[in-house]
Amino acid sequence: RLIYQLTMPIFCLLSILQFFVSSPTELFVLRLLLGFVLGADYVVGISLVSEITPERLRGRLLSSMMVGWVSGYAIAYFVGYLFADFGGGEVWRWILLSSAVPSLIVAIVRLNTPASPLWLVRRGRIEEARRVVAKYFGKNIELKSLVQQNPNNENTAKDGSYYDLFSPKWRKNTIVGAVFYMCQVIPYFAISTFIPTVLEGLNVKDSYMGGVIYNFFLVLGAVLGLLIINKISRRAFLIGSFYILALTLFVLGIYSGASTFLVIMFFSIFSCVIAAAGVLEFAYTPELFPTHLRASGVGFVVAASRVSAALGTFFLPIITENFSTSAALYFCVVALLFGGIFCQKYAPETRFEENK
Repeated sequence: RLIYQLTMPIFCLLSILQFFVSSPTELFVLRLLLGFVLGADYVVGISLVSEITPERLRGRLLSSMMVGWVSGYAIAYFVGYLFADFGGGEVWRWILLSSAVPSLIVAIVRLNTPASPLWLVRRGRIEEARRVVAKYFGKNIELKSLVQQNPNNENTAKDGSYYDLFSPKWRKNTIVGAVFYMCQVIPYFAISTFIPTVLEGLNVKDSYMGGVIYNFFLVLGAVLGLLIINKISRRAFLIGSFYILALTLFVLGIYSGASTFLVIMFFSIFSCVIAAAGVLEFAYTPELFPTHLRASGVGFVVAASRVSAALGTFFLPIITENFSTSAALYFCVVALLFGGIFCQKYAPETRFEENK
């Protein structure tokens, strides 16, 4: 909880400091620090929310985090264009400063975040856990099953280690989590970041409007993912989305000279499906690990995904410039196919709740 409450105030402060930098080195350091803070927030946010949410609501609530993430991503696209003609040559300062606003709002919202009752029980703080449950979940909810695991109010916390993550019992889940997340974010970040460039390479003249449509279907897809997350198995959702996404980009690569309508249509399908599948990053990932390994496991998986996201955004413009837009799309297809085949062979099914 402490990390969860501290990340956004720090992020807000660093965002403000970006406005006053006087050299590329200063900006690089601040952006690096922002990356550390955001990475910590990813890990702690998913872990904490999964622990303080009742099981029957967990899949949907964690998925709603993806809806919020995609909505913010789409809003950022419009904010960037709104700032484009503001501030002259210093417009980039205002764009970077704008991130202080949402981070400040989130920091205020998080002030009353409760501690995880499970975390408190495992550290022998039973009464404090009971007060949290009574205040936030209702006085008729009991901690009976949890307290029975710790009847003497002892600190029974077992910290997870990376050795445990790669032990014979859990290494398959760890690798599956890393591979699925990495293969999913390569095309997500690469294409979303350079959507105007990609659309121009596919002969779409109004790349801004194409980007608007693309972002609209990102939000729509995240909402659809939220609606279906508890209606189909996690495994089927995961594998099926990889193959649909690979097919969509493959078709775009083959018919790169197609009409604007067809290009936008296939990109809309791609954005809708990848955003829908993105809810698995929040719902499926924490389900791969037991409680004592969840933070470490999610942390490792998220770190792996950030590496692949960086590589995707680095290589896509290089491939586009030196080869073609179709070649860049095929690069993404390879990543998606690998993810689909790997998950079909190794991804475990995790528990999900039927809609009632």
